[in-house]
Amino acid sequence: MAAYGALLSLMHIIDTLQKHPSPPISIDTKQVESLTQILTFLLEFLDAYISPVVVDGREADPLERRIADAVYAAEDVIESQIVVQINKRSPIVEGHDFYQDLQKKIEELNLIKIEVEKIAVEARPQQNSVPGLTSSSTVKENVMVGFEEVFLEVLDKLTGDQRNRQIIPIVGMGGIGKTTLARNIFENEHVKGHFYIRAWTTISQTFNVRETLREVLSQASGVSSSDLSEEELGEKLYKFLYDRRYLVIMDDMWSVDVWRKIKFFFPDNNNRSRIIVTTRQSNLSSKLNESYRVGMSFLDDASGWDLFCKTVFGKENCPLELEKIGKDIVANCKGLPLSIATIGGLLAKSEQTREYWKRIEQNLNSIVISNNDEFCLKILRMSYINLPNYLKPCFLYMGVFEEDRSIRVSMLQKQWVSEGFLTARSGKCFETVAQEYFKELVDRNLILIDKLGSIGNVKYCKIHDLLRDMCLKEVIRDRLYHVIRDDLDEVNNKRRVIFPNETSAVFMREVLGSLSHARSIICDYDERGKARVPHNLRLLRIFKAYDNSLAPWFGGDYLLDNVFELVNSRYVAVRVRKKSQFPTSVELLWNLHTLVIDCSDDLIAPVEIWKLHQLQHLVFESREVILPDPPSGDNNIVIMKNLETLKGVKNMFLSEEVVKRIPNVKKLYLKYHSVKKMEGANCLSYLQLLSKLETFRCDIEDVHDEYLQRIRFPHSLKKLSILAPSDLELEDIMPKIGSLPLLEKFLLECGFFKTGKWETIEGQFPSLKFLQLESCGGLRDWIVKEGSHFPCLEKLRLCYLRRLKELPSAIGEINTLKSIELEYCSESAVMSAKKMVIEHEELYGDQLEFHVRVNVGKNEAALKSLTSANFEVNVGNR
Repeated sequence: MAAYGALLSLMHIIDTLQKHPSPPISIDTKQVESLTQILTFLLEFLDAYISPVVVDGREADPLERRIADAVYAAEDVIESQIVVQINKRSPIVEGHDFYQDLQKKIEELNLIKIEVEKIAVEARPQQNSVPGLTSSSTVKENVMVGFEEVFLEVLDKLTGDQRNRQIIPIVGMGGIGKTTLARNIFENEHVKGHFYIRAWTTISQTFNVRETLREVLSQASGVSSSDLSEEELGEKLYKFLYDRRYLVIMDDMWSVDVWRKIKFFFPDNNNRSRIIVTTRQSNLSSKLNESYRVGMSFLDDASGWDLFCKTVFGKENCPLELEKIGKDIVANCKGLPLSIATIGGLLAKSEQTREYWKRIEQNLNSIVISNNDEFCLKILRMSYINLPNYLKPCFLYMGVFEEDRSIRVSMLQKQWVSEGFLTARSGKCFETVAQEYFKELVDRNLILIDKLGSIGNVKYCKIHDLLRDMCLKEVIRDRLYHVIRDDLDEVNNKRRVIFPNETSAVFMREVLGSLSHARSIICDYDERGKARVPHNLRLLRIFKAYDNSLAPWFGGDYLLDNVFELVNSRYVAVRVRKKSQFPTSVELLWNLHTLVIDCSDDLIAPVEIWKLHQLQHLVFESREVILPDPPSGDNNIVIMKNLETLKGVKNMFLSEEVVKRIPNVKKLYLKYHSVKKMEGANCLSYLQLLSKLETFRCDIEDVHDEYLQRIRFPHSLKKLSILAPSDLELEDIMPKIGSLPLLEKFLLECGFFKTGKWETIEGQFPSLKFLQLESCGGLRDWIVKEGSHFPCLEKLRLCYLRRLKELPSAIGEINTLKSIELEYCSESAVMSAKKMVIEHEELYGDQLEFHVRVNVGKNEAALKSLTSANFEVNVGNR
């Protein structure tokens, strides 16, 4: 995928230079046209003709490498000239002419294009054909452990009273046990007696409609029909199934296209016929127009151990001296049945000693990947091979992160954008495309959801260890990135370099001097000394030495002036040393997309920061930055139309002039602290002019409350968080917030209710899903009358509301409400929440999905007796 990623990256550079209002260099129009034509052709060729295995009997990899190397060479010429020009040197250096050098690279690319055209004429499109790969249906053992409840659930659906034909998708990642579950259902005696006809067919990646129909007809009728056409087979199958109750299992379906072509041959005669489809793609079930599906999850520890023991010892018990290390091995398989079965199969045939098992545990993933290559690796690799090319670089990039890393989704998507992995889609920004790519990989069960936000958005994700190891194995061949170990001699000319967690700072500094061609450096190492970026990294685009998804003080201290010498930067995430200066050279970063700075002291940004045309995300962690007013004068006005995130800004005066400079900002975090009353104290009223704003957080401390009293919110807001001064009268501001039509999440801390009463008005908070009130002084009575209040509310969290008498009974009648959390609230409020649970239990019994969690202080420990299945009480230290 290095070739595909390189082509996308170079096209992105050319496009950016063409559209930038003040590009650092210009490329001749004819050269742009030639490059664009060649790059577009090669991308189309890779999509249509090059299989990851073979093209026209030849290894495809050497050709891909030639394409990648030629593209990289052209990229080097362009970006090196950008560095020269920005550093205010002459565009023509002795013995060097930019346009001549670029023309030579274009001619080299054109020669490859001519050669590829010949291949394209001779070769037929591969259509993702992957010779020799076996389907997951090759699993010979049908030991089913841990899925007993799912088995009974599916069995009930198969034999239930619903008379119309039903399609039942079984969904999960490769190796999760879909085929094993389906096979156990297929062989079940009750199922055999219920259906007159049973048939099993494997669809796989390269489906053949005629062969699928022939296989089902042969199993159904017992008669071979190899001489019939596709249409004749379909007609004969339809007639044979017409008056019979049938069960057909279609194993390993990769595309809905196969179903669309054969569905007409499976009659629906209201005789309770069923079709089971196993697939790795979660979104396939919706395309099959079925509301019911079976989602396969990982095994828990007990089920994993059970499967392991049955695989290794059969009906015997595990020897006591091997039990602990055996359980450690199972735990390291992370609940994936394929991994457990593969390692168990190896141990069943090997010496059963602690020493040998310990060696297996230490090398678990490499053994699972390499052992029985025709089975385990190929099952996992099928998911990768079947990906469309545009998703492959994004998936392989998941190997960049450490094992078991919980990865912040927003950060991951920003890196995809900055790496140039994304294909432009009509009318969509790259951020939206990245979100779509992420969803596709989740739907294909290649990326796992790790943590959801309070309104159901995916905040963190993970990748299974085996899939991560497969990524690392693939990139050795594809050269998409290089993980540094102790191979100093192999780092020359590497484009993307990853320094793992265990890399020493001394070794890292030694290696950095050899990375003059590097475009991305990602360093995950815990070194708290100050560091400088070597001057030879002039072509660097991504420098990530700080990760805000890890511990707050992870990574070394860098000098901003040194970092900002990297003029081709797109993504910079660093922690800066104390008293670091924010240099004016930031304006040289002509193509900067994302800047994340973790600072131990407040920073004052230079006015030049308002000149960053391409900036999309400006984030300051731990402490805040002070932004100056934008420069005035027609010649200096820069509209930062790409800016979407502005986080960690202190005492920002939102004038009309400032708002005009950031018209498309979607996420804004501001803090006002110890600021004197400014002239025109209604500065926050200009917030309403930000018509694209979706997320706003405002912390106001030691400031006169009129800043918030005069605030005007845009109707586009979806998330709102306010830390208010303790003297802010909330009765005045709550109606403004309640009227926001799209607001889904609202957090309010501090402020006070002067009257002691909060009464919501009819029709307020129409879209709110999550509400949190914390330390709101004076609140005694919360009044919610019958009607359309909070019609979408799912989660309610109340903290430190010691005077609140009770929760409104109308809250308990909201159909969408799933949970209530009370943190150190009054005892009477706790009792009212308990009453809601009792009423829900009486209505819904065991089907209740509504839960309440309560934290109380030690002096209220007696409330622990209220604990029940849906009402949890925890005693804290307060």
